[in-house]
Amino acid sequence: DMNEVANFKKGSTNGCADNELNYPPFTPRILDEVMYSKTLCMDAKQAWGDHYDVHSLYGYSMVLATEKALQHVFRGNRTLMLTRSSFPGVGKYSGHWLGDNAANWNDIKWAIPGMLEFSLFGVPYIGADICGFFDDSSEELCRRWMQVGAFYPFSRNHNAQGYKPQDPAVFGSRLVESSKHYLNIRYTLLPYLYTLFYKAHTTGETVVRPLLHEFYSDINTWSLDRQFLWGKHLLITPVLDPGVDMLEAYFPDALWYNYETVRLLPVHTVSCKPQSCCLCTFNIMLILNCMTYRRNPMGLIIALDDNSQAAGELFWDDGDSRETVQNGNYIHYKFSVVYGVLTMQVTHAGFQDPNNLRFENITVLGVPYPPMSVSVTEGNNITNVLSADKIHHDSSKKVLFLRGLSLSLGKTYIVQWDQVMEEYQRFDCYPEENSDEAKCKERGCIWEPSHFERVPWCYYPKDYGYTATEVTETDSGMTLDITRNRKYKSSGRPDSPDINYLRVEIRYHSEHMLQFKIWDPTSRRYEVPVPLSIPSTPETNEDKRLYKVIITKNPFGIQVIRKSTGTKIWDSSVPGFTFSDMFIQVSTRLASEYVYGFGETEHLTYRHDLNYHTWGMFAKDQPPGYKMNCYGVHPFHMGLETTAHAHGVLLLNSNAMGERITQTHTHTHTHTHTHTQMHSCTYMHMQMHHTYTDLHMQCYCINLIGRPVLPAYWSLGFQLCRYGYANDQEIADLYRDMRAAGIPYDVQYADIDYLDRQLDFVLDPEFNGLPALVDRMRGEGMKFIIILDPAISGNETRYYPAFERGIEDDVFIKWPKELSDDIVWGKVWPDFPNVTVDDSLDWDTQVELFRSFTAFPDFFRNRTARWWHREIKEFYEKTLKFDGLWIDMNEPASFVHGTVGEKCLGSPLLENPPYMPPLESKHRGLNHKTLCMNSQQFLSDGTPVRHYDVHSLYGWSQTKPTYDSLLNVTGSRGIVVTRSTYPSSGKWAGHWLGDNYASWDQLYKSIIETGKKMSQYEMCLRWMQLGAFYPYSRNHNGKGNPRQDPVAWNSTFAEASRDVLNIRYTLLPYLYTLMFEAHSKGSTVIRPLLHEFVNDKATWDIYKQFLWGPALLITPAMDPGAVSVDGYVPDARWYDYHTAKYVGVRKQVVTMPTPLDHINLHIRGGHILPWQKPENNTHYSRRNPLGLIVALSDSGTAQGSFFWDDGEGIGKCRVHIHTDTSTFNKNADCLSLTHLLLFSLSLSQYTHTHTHTHTHKPVSEVLL
Repeated sequence: DMNEVANFKKGSTNGCADNELNYPPFTPRILDEVMYSKTLCMDAKQAWGDHYDVHSLYGYSMVLATEKALQHVFRGNRTLMLTRSSFPGVGKYSGHWLGDNAANWNDIKWAIPGMLEFSLFGVPYIGADICGFFDDSSEELCRRWMQVGAFYPFSRNHNAQGYKPQDPAVFGSRLVESSKHYLNIRYTLLPYLYTLFYKAHTTGETVVRPLLHEFYSDINTWSLDRQFLWGKHLLITPVLDPGVDMLEAYFPDALWYNYETVRLLPVHTVSCKPQSCCLCTFNIMLILNCMTYRRNPMGLIIALDDNSQAAGELFWDDGDSRETVQNGNYIHYKFSVVYGVLTMQVTHAGFQDPNNLRFENITVLGVPYPPMSVSVTEGNNITNVLSADKIHHDSSKKVLFLRGLSLSLGKTYIVQWDQVMEEYQRFDCYPEENSDEAKCKERGCIWEPSHFERVPWCYYPKDYGYTATEVTETDSGMTLDITRNRKYKSSGRPDSPDINYLRVEIRYHSEHMLQFKIWDPTSRRYEVPVPLSIPSTPETNEDKRLYKVIITKNPFGIQVIRKSTGTKIWDSSVPGFTFSDMFIQVSTRLASEYVYGFGETEHLTYRHDLNYHTWGMFAKDQPPGYKMNCYGVHPFHMGLETTAHAHGVLLLNSNAMGERITQTHTHTHTHTHTHTQMHSCTYMHMQMHHTYTDLHMQCYCINLIGRPVLPAYWSLGFQLCRYGYANDQEIADLYRDMRAAGIPYDVQYADIDYLDRQLDFVLDPEFNGLPALVDRMRGEGMKFIIILDPAISGNETRYYPAFERGIEDDVFIKWPKELSDDIVWGKVWPDFPNVTVDDSLDWDTQVELFRSFTAFPDFFRNRTARWWHREIKEFYEKTLKFDGLWIDMNEPASFVHGTVGEKCLGSPLLENPPYMPPLESKHRGLNHKTLCMNSQQFLSDGTPVRHYDVHSLYGWSQTKPTYDSLLNVTGSRGIVVTRSTYPSSGKWAGHWLGDNYASWDQLYKSIIETGKKMSQYEMCLRWMQLGAFYPYSRNHNGKGNPRQDPVAWNSTFAEASRDVLNIRYTLLPYLYTLMFEAHSKGSTVIRPLLHEFVNDKATWDIYKQFLWGPALLITPAMDPGAVSVDGYVPDARWYDYHTAKYVGVRKQVVTMPTPLDHINLHIRGGHILPWQKPENNTHYSRRNPLGLIVALSDSGTAQGSFFWDDGEGIGKCRVHIHTDTSTFNKNADCLSLTHLLLFSLSLSQYTHTHTHTHTHKPVSEVLL
């Protein structure tokens, strides 16, 4: 103190000499207008010079000397210094108080701008004497000053000798209680204040700051000096005038919460009651330390902003030692909240608090609805779900309180709460049409209208479902019994009685995969007979498993939590679980809105629209149409979590089913998925992995459904087909014209036209020349594929071996013996013998008059596989050679409903069950355009099953016998293409996307699904360009439509088709390598951009571009009249395939020129693509030299992989080469490479060469 320096004499006891230092030519307007007034003479001498020069540094010099003394006395302890006189730089060592103020209302006001100024001067430890130094303070003034002084960085009540005492106790209970209240708030927030001082110490930030500091774009804040902030986040609005009843305060543009009531402030100008000081928080996380002591537990206050986000930090050390920052002896946290996920990230952990402090409580302001669950994840693996007693939500205040957390200080945690508006938490209790209040309540459900679109009005009570009773846990899983809550009525479907007692089994198959099964233990029920590639031994080491499973007991539910992030990837602890004889429903909350899969249905984007949409799944002869169930069934979906991790869920069910996905309020990002099925048990197989790629490769393909078949090399060539060839000469002419045009082309098809009256295995007389034509084409390197339908005619007047031998072998589907021993007759393509079909009649009349009765082989039976193989072999050897088989109409499709006469035997419930999923023509029943559901089939072990259960497996059951027959009969790999599929069909066959239409929207929808039939000129040309990059590339159109093959238009069209197919053929070695990797590793060939760039969320919604493997980006034009296309360039180095130019941008949308003869292709830097000079077909192109495209990364490196074999052998010699910078592994007996070049160019060399020499050449010429 007194270090200005102060003196009670003017200059000295003897006065001051008359010289120009004591009386300079100019004297500023200072006290008494004398330089030495109340200080020393200006000519006094100091070590630093004349007092005249260093007078204002006296306090600064004393601070330096005091700092040395304190270091000597207190050594390693920090201690405290205050100085009354200051100069720039003293803040490095000392705090400051605003001097000997007086107990009046002016000085309480003046203290705020005084603190704000010293914050600018670099002295953040600042405050004024509370209640005033001089004069006697009134109770009201001191009470107000204690309130605001509790928020001075330096908070001290101090007064002078001779005046009344003014410590809080002397004024009585009112001031005491007020002071205690606000000092307790100060002490609660000391960790936040201490962190602000750490920021000031390390980065120069201010502690106390004016509003303009944070809201400088708001001119209204520029003159505010009656309010101030602690850091960014705590706004203090004190009472500074006597006798006021209300207080006007300014609130800048942010969400603000009243600290004491924890309520959101609704307006920007708010009145505060005069007995309180207004404390408001925004967009922040405040650290609490309860009450006074550093030994007490800590906590967080989280005040969410408009985007439901918040951020903050914490600095913590021993509070006393010197240089803890410099020595690293401290703990530092970064906190962030994004959409209900709090990340408590330790950025430095160099201190162990001796009191073992923990974060006990977290208060979240701005949470409008109670969370469905709260989980805590420690580090990267241990996740716990909080029990209900630790979670409290105040709906009136919109505050979430989490208590008893015990999170250790110094560790990283993720706390996640799932929240959603109440109305969006409803689960539909009446999914059928025409619901009303009476029907709803009859099921024991709640009827409550909603103003929100599509939200169900009839929904389940919170405890509707089952209750878990006995739970048995082992290292490899759990088994438990569950009981239906019978306080509610039945599920409301009298023909489908509820099952009251169920068993649940959960198996930990591997570190990545688990399965749960729910079934009725008292009766045998149908189970899907599709074998899965499940690990032989479970994963019993909990530490290795990526997941944690929790059972909620009432209502019963299963929660599967990713340990590393705490994300719940499955949470069926919701009301509505129903298990009845013919209706099973299970709902779950989804981990995010990014859901992909559920097939085979048409949808508008790759990512599903979650806004209350339902997709039916039941195999049907149904051309693609929005949300219509089509040819196959794939009850699998992939979910991308907000952390960019991926998981997949396979529901192993073959009954008719529906998937309903609902989206909640936009800002809450909570979504639900409801699955309904018709019968069976409930099997869920769940896989998770770190990335999308690992999920698909290691979990779904390798460890579950099996890896895809390796197709013959020639099947990657271009293919032509048409329904409506009149005779073999049309095919011969087409083949001639394609060769003349030089258009690459490997495979020619024959649709059902080649069959006499569409009878399998009987050649039509108009195609008598086809065998010779096929032999000639095959001799010139071509391949030929024929179509076979499963339905076999039973009305032949002459011996028809396929039918007669089928009868002898008993291969056809019949009624159950208790109903009839007859075949279940349908009608498909075969015509009656000896009739002339009148195509002018309507379809139903044609079916009735001309279509033969047909029998359907039961391909589950071993005897049927033998019969099928014999028929195929005999046709191949005696009639027509072929290289692949195309199996169609195998949903199975029929042109009558159920059976001829449309009178199905047996229970009508199977044809029209109590609940109908959202299927196309659901009003017609399940047998619409197929067999009766009560038809009987037999599994390979002789077990009888109803067609009701295995209908959607018909195509699957036909595929393997067909593939086995093809390999055995031809002796080569060939391909099978099937229309109806089910998980694991890919082990034996490919698939085309069915009978699509020639419309522009089908182009981009084909990318979502991939492999369609190809139409007007421009559309067909654009489709040829796009289709050149389908893995299965076939131009095929329907009977009665104009030709659309490449030579059907004009020379310009033919040239453009040739050019784009030449690119395909050039890159076939790369495509074949991708097929090999899919076959051997389970990887994908066609990939969405998110597959390779999953950390770039912009790719998660892209569906009009796709990749071949990791390295070739295809950006097609798919709109009429387009001359350019907007394409996203992911975060990598990309080269234009056509020009070899580096595109120069990344992570942005680029407008790419796309003239009618052009498709945009880009190669990803860091990859090597094998290639080969194209020819008219692969028989000749495979003889050409090989080469490599080396696209260098930013670092000048590249790598790739190359697989080669004879292209169609079964188990023959193969070569697999992995190319990086110098290493090759190969079997020299299998292949002699003529070109295998690697470049180790530096990036600068490549760029120089490219920019000066090769801008006009394709990549293959530039790099090789």
